[in-house]
Amino acid sequence: MAGGDEEGQLGDFFEYMERLRNYERSGVPRGAGTDSDDGFDLGRMRRLLRRLGDPHTHFPAVHIAGTKGKGSTAAFLSNIMREQGYNVGCYSSPHLMTIRERISVGNDGGPVSVGLLSDLFDQAKEAIDESIESENRALTHFEVFTALSFLLFSRENVDIAIIEVVIGGPFSVDIEQIIRDRAFLTQSSVISACDPAIKSITKCIDWDNGKPYQRCDISINISNDMPLSIELRDVNLQLLGDHQRQNAVTASCTALCLRDLGWDISEASIQAGLEETQLPGRSQFLTQEEALVLGLDGASTVLIDGAHTEASAKALSDVIETVRMEGPLALVVGMANDKEYLAFAEQLLSGSRPDVVLLAEASIAGGASRVMQAPLLKEVWMAAAHDLGFNCVDIGTISGAETQEHVANLARLSSSFAGKPTVMIGCQDNAVQFSCDLIRTASWLILESRGGTDRDEASPHGLVCVTGSLHVVASVLQHLRQH
Repeated sequence: MAGGDEEGQLGDFFEYMERLRNYERSGVPRGAGTDSDDGFDLGRMRRLLRRLGDPHTHFPAVHIAGTKGKGSTAAFLSNIMREQGYNVGCYSSPHLMTIRERISVGNDGGPVSVGLLSDLFDQAKEAIDESIESENRALTHFEVFTALSFLLFSRENVDIAIIEVVIGGPFSVDIEQIIRDRAFLTQSSVISACDPAIKSITKCIDWDNGKPYQRCDISINISNDMPLSIELRDVNLQLLGDHQRQNAVTASCTALCLRDLGWDISEASIQAGLEETQLPGRSQFLTQEEALVLGLDGASTVLIDGAHTEASAKALSDVIETVRMEGPLALVVGMANDKEYLAFAEQLLSGSRPDVVLLAEASIAGGASRVMQAPLLKEVWMAAAHDLGFNCVDIGTISGAETQEHVANLARLSSSFAGKPTVMIGCQDNAVQFSCDLIRTASWLILESRGGTDRDEASPHGLVCVTGSLHVVASVLQHLRQH
């Protein structure tokens, strides 16, 4: 669906949603966790759902909670259930290109259609209006859209819904303890993915049409509480890294738990569902055609990943180490101002040892209030590099439209000092919006720093990684979509 068609048919919906409080754009409020209008008061959500007919009670659901990996695990499990032939609803966040991505229903796993969402909103608007008024206009963008997803799942008669649970503010505590507490109250079993009877291993990294995948074995043999058993060999995961293999194990355990509860789920469906899963913006390697659209000539590979925490930086570093093959590396990084950007910088610098870092800016959830300014972010990365013992070369401000000759001159600044690792660090001109020209500049810099046009053709290709925020990644995907 073209962007213009979406805007035309959903214009009233988008305008309506824009008027609601959007904490993704403004940041988690100080009152989160209280019963104030600024808090995440579940009573408010329950009252909204009651006006809509309590749609969340009309279908069975799997809730996926945690700090990282929720989206991947939800995608793995949704695809497993679709492979088995179930009508699956899936709700996750955030989105990259369109808010419709947050809801999928049916067998294809794609974003909810424009027509379906438009009709749903028209039918629910009166009840939502009444709730907004009765709640002193405290209902949020996220609450309303979540309620709409439940209503859609009910009306589409999904067999099961896979729902990513977003926990924020003071609720971001020990997830395992929450699960064990709830399990105790309901006298339910707890299956830990760290159980020694659960084993998985990545055997090798292979490539298909320029994209890597990891070949894994997964073994689950649990005999206590809830007996679960499966042996999967040569599972080709498109999502890379040990963390994604662990997410695949978690999804497999969940599928086996559902099977123990009476759901018909075959081992073939589990393996096929795992192998079919891919997520835009998560360890996503662009195709050669996409790289050409960005102005790259094939000498550099582009990886885009929405990592934005210290843990996800570690996971991304592991992926980079797996596929880099000793070639030069550039990082193009943009972040929100409420993230732990120093820990993120230290982890990526120490874990991936880049040749170039360019700091950028991109709007967060369509706004500027949460954007970390590129010059300030550059100061953080310079400090992190010094703390780690890296030699730093400040190459100043990059507009993104530099000529290759100018880039070559900048690259000459990066000569090694006493054998220590040296990193060139620059930042985007914060008077302009994020531009994919910055990716081309990053590619030129790493290639020039390793010999430029004099490089041996057998030399490893460069790798440019765009990261720090899913919103920055979305800017790249939006550029590709438009061109």
